[in-house]
Amino acid sequence: MRGPLLRRSATILLIWLAATAPMAVLVWGVAPRLMAPGDPMPGLVFWAMIVIGMAWQMVLALIVLRLEGVAFRWADLRRRLWLTTPVWRATGRPVVAAFLLVPAFVAIGFFGDDAVTRWFEATNVGQQLADAVPGFAFIEGLATPQARGRWDILALAVVSCLFNYGLGEALLFHGVLLPRMERAWGRWAWLGNGLLFSAYHVHKFWLMPGLVISSLCYSLPAQVFRSNWLAIVIHGLEGVVLLVAVFLIVR
Repeated sequence: MRGPLLRRSATILLIWLAATAPMAVLVWGVAPRLMAPGDPMPGLVFWAMIVIGMAWQMVLALIVLRLEGVAFRWADLRRRLWLTTPVWRATGRPVVAAFLLVPAFVAIGFFGDDAVTRWFEATNVGQQLADAVPGFAFIEGLATPQARGRWDILALAVVSCLFNYGLGEALLFHGVLLPRMERAWGRWAWLGNGLLFSAYHVHKFWLMPGLVISSLCYSLPAQVFRSNWLAIVIHGLEGVVLLVAVFLIVR
């Protein structure tokens, strides 16, 4: 049993690395070199590189699915990616009421993430990391007068949400990796998925400790009810807030 487990775990870590390493290169290697001197909103370049990194995750997810022999038919993809109605595992019966838990997981993720982040920022390590973060990495930096009338920023936000909560991060980490992790790690797959998902956020490395909480709030209900629609909804509500905020900035 140890041999197959090690092979499955190694494959999972390789997929994680194939998603994380390009993101690190794009945001910390490529983005600073593309920023024009005197650009009042260099964060747009940084954000664009994040979107490209998430788009690569979609490609990576499709490659993994193809290597697994999954047919690109909705019925097969739906079953493989857990894009099914939540079920009670003991009986296999649908539990649509599981969506009533969404507000609770959103609240736990938000307040838990915030509490851990505040605690970490108060530590010496947290302060040093925060001081090392360049200003262009903070999306709040886009809330400037120069953003007024820049509808291209809203378009970037829409594309970002598409890959963040649907075709990129969500597809790879919760659709492709979580079911694979369950086959390797059983009932603890949600924990491994949450830890790896938070550790993937090299573009937000100073927030990683807090992101563990919100990441677990995506993977736990998805595995318990064997439905990634729960993870998509819980994670995706963050995108609604982002789009509203960006709209208010550019209008």
